[in-house]
Amino acid sequence: MSDPLSGMLAALDLTDTGARTSEDIFTGPSQQTPIGRVYGGQVLAQSLMAAQRTIGEDRTVHSMHGYFLRPGDANLPITFSVDRIHDGRSFSTRRTQAYQSGVPILSAIMSFQDEDDGLDHQVDMPTDLVEPESLPTVASLLEGIDHPVAGYWARERAFDLRYLEAPIFLTVDGERVAHQALWMKTIGPMPDDPLLHRAALAYATDYTILEPIMRRHGTSWATEGIKVASLDHAMWWHRFGRVDEWMLYAQESPNANGGRGLSFGRIYRRDGVLLASVAQEGTVRVPEHRPT
Repeated sequence: MSDPLSGMLAALDLTDTGARTSEDIFTGPSQQTPIGRVYGGQVLAQSLMAAQRTIGEDRTVHSMHGYFLRPGDANLPITFSVDRIHDGRSFSTRRTQAYQSGVPILSAIMSFQDEDDGLDHQVDMPTDLVEPESLPTVASLLEGIDHPVAGYWARERAFDLRYLEAPIFLTVDGERVAHQALWMKTIGPMPDDPLLHRAALAYATDYTILEPIMRRHGTSWATEGIKVASLDHAMWWHRFGRVDEWMLYAQESPNANGGRGLSFGRIYRRDGVLLASVAQEGTVRVPEHRPT
């Protein structure tokens, strides 16, 4: 595609194969990455798009719980099977499995709900934040680094990320804390379809969610021999927001042990409205801490 945003939208435009077993079948492309593995946020967002295709327009996703089962091959398309588990008076439940070469790479269950009134509260957004326009872009921070991953992060992502702390690309500067925050939005305007905004939000949540674990232990992405991989991913959509407008992604890690780390995230609209919450556990293995 001509630009990363168009590439993301093309990946989310799944094909209905017309095939039916006991499940609905869709296919979608994989986006190229420098390491040849499918980006986890891509397959999460595609799984949501597949499930939503089997839901009426009156119900929207409010939660997703998924497990990454195998690394995906970025050179192969993905097949999505959707099991219509339940349709009730207010909620619908779907299970989506993503396949490559006949084996699942992701299994996720999602729940959808009618619009409804009810109790309403939220945790407030952090205050006294530097505005995103005043922060450097990832492209400017990685300028001059001749590495495929650096080039991909600088120029091939569909989202503009602006860190409030120094990022941990090459080194971990400052205090070793298990939290960080960044502003993010798509690099250009999005279509008005609310489903695409919800799916694109899921897409973006996997970019940096494990970084608080690494920051706490002084481990950068450039650490020789580091192995980082997502194990599972949970997300709750609370309120609607456009992903082509600035959002704050506040992240923290409450625990790491056994070669795994857990991170939580909250995503706020710029005016302080809480849009979504995220949780992910992943493997974070550093050579000196590997079991023998």
